Amino acid sequence: MKHCKRGRKFGLKRGPRKAFLRNLTQSLIRNERILTTEARAKELRGFVERLITHGKKQNLAALRLLMEKLPRVAAYKVYHELAPRYASRRGGYTRILKQTRVRKHDGSKMAVIEFV
Repeated sequence: MKHCKRGRKFGLKRGPRKAFLRNLTQSLIRNERILTTEARAKELRGFVERLITHGKKQNLAALRLLMEKLPRVAAYKVYHELAPRYASRRGGYTRILKQTRVRKHDGSKMAVIEFV
């Protein structure tokens, strides 16, 4: 049965799925706004918000954790730019805007995910 199964697999095994989420995260951090499918945006939100919450601690352990999960440039941007921006905010750092259009070849619902 499928009771209480959290998360989406996207047809990928664990390793490729983690790499996929890291790549999406890196794109979001670099551009601060990306267009993707609704399911990907919803899965990405929790991953990104957890990283920003870690970055808000502003200690060496938090920076090392970010560098473990992200490339150096993205980790530094989270630690030095995004985390201080949301220092007084208690979660909800991203916004998902659903688009009216669907992707042409498979009809997937599209969404924009961006930082608030």
